[in-house]
Amino acid sequence: MPHADSSYFGANASKSDIYTQVLEQAQGLVYGQRNWVSNLSNVASLLWHAYAALPNPSSSVNWAGFYIRQDKFPNAPAPAAATESQKKPVLWLGPFQGRPACQEIRFGRGVCGTAAEKRETVLVGDVLNFPGHIACDASSRSEIVVPILAGGETVAIIDVDCTEPDGFDEVDKKYLEDLAKLLADACDW
Repeated sequence: MPHADSSYFGANASKSDIYTQVLEQAQGLVYGQRNWVSNLSNVASLLWHAYAALPNPSSSVNWAGFYIRQDKFPNAPAPAAATESQKKPVLWLGPFQGRPACQEIRFGRGVCGTAAEKRETVLVGDVLNFPGHIACDASSRSEIVVPILAGGETVAIIDVDCTEPDGFDEVDKKYLEDLAKLLADACDW
């Protein structure tokens, strides 16, 4: 049964130690629960508290959450007739922590849509230099987006924003990719 203590992170732990705890706690939180809404909700909270426990720039994370491919939502409407550019899949806002965010992002647009379309992690040191960046929160300066792949397709993405430039590095990339794999296997997509 999920417990609030899973979001407690000790002071002075290294980033790798915090991420290791995130993975361990996430595994416990999703155990026996295949619903992606529940699982992603708990993991968004877990990430939020993990970043708050780290020193700068990690503690300057201002958004941590998920976007989910539209057709993975229950009762999602069928796509209407569309132009060629509108035929690309759409990501809908999922569970998150932070300020209100963009409600939908088309594959190929912005950092989130690029990662979803390419099916690979996109790490941006300064979003002001990323062509086509979508500024849901003008205070964001760096971003990392990791696709969650099931059956070789992007079903969702992990999106984390930071108010500091160069807020993410290869350590973040490694552990968030491990988290994406865990969630891909733990949820019914």
